[in-house]
Amino acid sequence: MGNLNAIGLDAVKASELTKKLNDLLANYSVFYQNVRGYHWNIKGDKFFELHLKFEELYTDLIIKIDDVAERILTLGKTPNHKYSDYITVSEIKESDEGRDGMKAVNQTLEAFKTLIIKQRVILELSGNIGDEGTNALMSDNIREQEKLVWMYSSFLK
Repeated sequence: MGNLNAIGLDAVKASELTKKLNDLLANYSVFYQNVRGYHWNIKGDKFFELHLKFEELYTDLIIKIDDVAERILTLGKTPNHKYSDYITVSEIKESDEGRDGMKAVNQTLEAFKTLIIKQRVILELSGNIGDEGTNALMSDNIREQEKLVWMYSSFLK
């Protein structure tokens, strides 16, 4: 029992998991700021619709960011919090887009793809070590985001 963390998981495997979660946190954080930019800067005939949708999205993302950070803490590690670190490790890059709604929606879909792929990796790892808390969090996020992919994709057609 000496190699278990405070919630009864293998400490080494939980540490590996938190590295993946910190990477996910970085990607969520950059995506969040991109969506804020889309919300603030959107122009054109779809302004009212997209302005509202981007606000809904960034409001949800801030909750997910907090959930991931708190999960890292629950696993006994420290969540990264510096944007300079986020920019270095995030696969999702800062966006200069904001005015063109269709480009912003396409970038949103690409970001969701990145997040879903990363969360599936974490889902498998957390399942393998019996971490139901992380597993449930990833499963919930994937389900919600897959639906959003369908909805944003339908908007583009």
